[in-house]
Amino acid sequence: MKLIDDLAGAIYDVLSWLLWGFSYFSAGIIIVGIPLYLITYLFKWLA
Repeated sequence: MKLIDDLAGAIYDVLSWLLWGFSYFSAGIIIVGIPLYLITYLFKWLA
């Protein structure tokens, strides 16, 4: 049972790391990407 417990722990660590990385990536896109898109839309509207 120790092998199964270690394997489940490793799978849990990998999945939690992927979710953590994806959440930071999504937050970066929201914080950086949306304002940049709005600024380019503003310049396009002014031109």
